[in-house]
Amino acid sequence: MSHCTNRPGDGAGTTDVPRLALLGSPNSGKTTLFNSLTGLRAKTGNYPGVTVSRFEGTARIGGQSLLVEDLPGTYSLDPISPDEQIVVDVLEADGNAMATPDGLIVTLDATTLRRSLGLLAHILQTGVPVCVVLTFTDELIRRQGGVDVAALRRALGVPVVAVVSGRARDLGELRDLLPEPARWGQPAVLPPTRTAEVTAWIASVLNAAHYVEPQRDERTRRIDAVLLHPLWGTLIFFTTMFAFFQVIFTVAAPLQSGVEGFFGYLGGLVDGHISNPVLGSFLSDAMLGGVGGVLVFLPQIALLFLMVSLLEGVGYMSRAAFLMDRVMAQAGLEGRAFVALLSSLACAIPGIMATRTLPSARDRIATMMGAPLMTCSARLPVYVLLIGLLVSPDIRWGPIGAQGAVMFVLYLVGALSAMASAWVFSRIGRGRGPLLPFYMEMPPYRLPSLRSVLISVWEPSKGFLLKVGKIILVTTIVLWALLNLPTRSTEAMSAAGVDPGDDAARSAYVIDNSYAASVGRFVSPVFEPLGFDWRINVGVLASLSAREVFVATLGQVAAAENPDDPSRALAQMTVQEGPRAGEKLFTPAVVAALLAFFLYALQCMSTVGVMRRESGSWRWPAIAFGYMFALAWVMALLVHTVVAALT
Repeated sequence: MSHCTNRPGDGAGTTDVPRLALLGSPNSGKTTLFNSLTGLRAKTGNYPGVTVSRFEGTARIGGQSLLVEDLPGTYSLDPISPDEQIVVDVLEADGNAMATPDGLIVTLDATTLRRSLGLLAHILQTGVPVCVVLTFTDELIRRQGGVDVAALRRALGVPVVAVVSGRARDLGELRDLLPEPARWGQPAVLPPTRTAEVTAWIASVLNAAHYVEPQRDERTRRIDAVLLHPLWGTLIFFTTMFAFFQVIFTVAAPLQSGVEGFFGYLGGLVDGHISNPVLGSFLSDAMLGGVGGVLVFLPQIALLFLMVSLLEGVGYMSRAAFLMDRVMAQAGLEGRAFVALLSSLACAIPGIMATRTLPSARDRIATMMGAPLMTCSARLPVYVLLIGLLVSPDIRWGPIGAQGAVMFVLYLVGALSAMASAWVFSRIGRGRGPLLPFYMEMPPYRLPSLRSVLISVWEPSKGFLLKVGKIILVTTIVLWALLNLPTRSTEAMSAAGVDPGDDAARSAYVIDNSYAASVGRFVSPVFEPLGFDWRINVGVLASLSAREVFVATLGQVAAAENPDDPSRALAQMTVQEGPRAGEKLFTPAVVAALLAFFLYALQCMSTVGVMRRESGSWRWPAIAFGYMFALAWVMALLVHTVVAALT
């Protein structure tokens, strides 16, 4: 049994349960240890700046509950960024925050012990009981280094526990210590505070512990000589990203077909066993046509996170961030901003939260304004649907599929647009803070554990399923009501020239005269230049709750017009009104315009809310929503005009 909360450093009430805080430098194994102690699923990545919020979990040891708090990684207690300030706020509990922790669990990377002891010297000054966990001791031995743990314990005057891995079965000694932090003791003499004296103290501790510096990791050095090369490294990076999206389409295709077949089977059961037309329409259109239409894209989502997890786990993401520092510099940012932008590939929300790792206020705002332009996983179902309407899966150039190539281009354009936006706002915010030097730790290459990879896939996939089960389900039910109300009598249909016995004609009449149609037609003057009709307009408006709802909306509309084959119905839809009446709705120009619109538009109110929380005002989210909508509209119009002229 576990409990977890994710908070952005705000205070909370006190508790009778002993509270332990987990501290350490970035990439020191801190979050892995947290997951093992609590059984929770805080995300870990092999690059700095992953834990940008406070995660709390309950560890149960011998019938006793302990509250364990995973704090953001920090190199010192002299904060230069918001996430480092969170650490200081917890340790210096000021009346407005929760009480000082009962004990501090400090992770020290055994391979970088000299540097890590500098942070420990600051922590010991707080007077809070400290227990040291020495991580990556197996890596230290592999690289022909060494340390006497017992001697280190005596030199520091606090408990020191060495762990080979973060697995729960390897933490017996540590778990025995945790229930009674008051008995951990304090050093007889606290470390000094002056820099020169701290350096001398570190040297004396290392000498007393018989510490042998690890040799340079030759394997890592040889790999880095290629991956960090200005030319070859860049080529490998873009090749990796290109293959990334080819896999999404190629591998996910049979899985997606299986999901489609399952929902087709369910649809057949509904048609065969539900005689009530209203209930049948609700189950078929709202549930299967809406929610089911979004779940079809779960294989792509899972594959996306699988590949991201593998790249993170082996240590490549730090190299990508370092490599992209040259590119980010063109946008007036540093390499760490790339980590925040990269996090936005999963979702803009953690990307915006990751801006806390940036020491410059100017960089934080600039990165925050660009992060929503990165193509997040919520856009993936929309892209897959529209690309399927635009490009045939049969178009291939050897092993390279045209659909995957289009997807890669969309992600690339999104990234370039994000950096262009960041460049503009970095220039606007020149006076918001100084530029600080860029530094980033390069961890050695490691094989990721199967457990970590599976967690990294399961957690976001579960989040997607919960999103479908909550936001998208509620939205699709509301949409179903709007698409089917007001009800029309048989007499009214007959008077309008509609055969009540023709299911397709009856459904088309109802949806064309629904509340949703009225809303879609009301906003038509805004979207008509882009080639959108009222059905597309409803999908665009509905996607403000979640981008994926656009797919669910079109699924409902398509199912209403052709329940037997909603996918084919989308491709065969025609314009109902205006000078284009009777023409194909989803022309290449319209589909391309939709892709451009969703590429740039900020169609997610959750992102707006997080941006408000992180910036501290409504000013920046309002600016972001406004400029992105205007940019989306202009780019969609431009793309529609160009593609229409070419086709």
